[in-house]
Amino acid sequence: MVASPLATRITTRLIGEITAGSLPPGQHVGAQQVADRYGVSRTPVREALAALEEAGVLVRQANRGFFVAETLPEGLLESLPSEPDADSADYQRLADDWLTDKLPEEVTEQHLRQTYGWTKSHVADLLVRAAREGWAERKEGYGWRFLPVAKTPEAFDEIYRFRMAIEPVAMLEPSFELDREVLSQQRRIQENMLEIDINSVPAEHLLQSGALFHEEIIKLSRNPFFLMALQRVNRMRRLMEYRAEVNRDRLVEQCSEHLDILALLERGEVVDASYLMRQHLSGALKRKSPLAWNWAADSGPASGETRR
Repeated sequence: MVASPLATRITTRLIGEITAGSLPPGQHVGAQQVADRYGVSRTPVREALAALEEAGVLVRQANRGFFVAETLPEGLLESLPSEPDADSADYQRLADDWLTDKLPEEVTEQHLRQTYGWTKSHVADLLVRAAREGWAERKEGYGWRFLPVAKTPEAFDEIYRFRMAIEPVAMLEPSFELDREVLSQQRRIQENMLEIDINSVPAEHLLQSGALFHEEIIKLSRNPFFLMALQRVNRMRRLMEYRAEVNRDRLVEQCSEHLDILALLERGEVVDASYLMRQHLSGALKRKSPLAWNWAADSGPASGETRR
């Protein structure tokens, strides 16, 4: 039984990654690896892994750790919550209020406690999460500062232009080296996305699978600065993407494009794969043009646009 709310969220996130194919059957799931990826300590991760073992989602091997079960329990997707937990709802509320200019750029924890009626520890947890995801920072003196990140259509446009500048180029770096295991894993994930009932998977997990594909490809450049830059902008745009309705039909086309890029890389045609990556991102940029967004203070971006 998972004891803490944080461990519950980690459990839910891991189930989402497993059902979306990001963690395929037989994949090792290390506590430190999960802690680093989610930006949490090992204690709640260990709680989550133990709960997943009890549920039959993970199996523990002596002296080796946890692995995704080869056969998953029936109804695993149904075990994902259809509604966000209270902490996630409060986090999204805070983000929405910042994105729609209901909060000033600089705030104190006391101001947030009075505004929302939250406890001191809850406010602190939410702000730490916001800082970890790249849209808040603690001031040197007193209080917190919210960052503009992808707060406007123009900023979102700039993020995609930045990605067009670095992702295809990273694939042409002299240090770029194909890793068959990485390519095989990403192929499994993308093919799994085409096979599962996409409508049954939470939007957050669908978006994470897309982001993971791009981060794993840029990682092959063996240049950590490319990866760090992409991870940072992915965190920045996450708030905008989670607020919008995901066009799940379009996700099928996205996965197909990802598979086309993988096919070129598997054949060693890196230059062509780089060109296709730029076309892939260019198409996404056109679909996300600020002119196509219904940017109202109380509504956010128009639904129906697909975020990758």
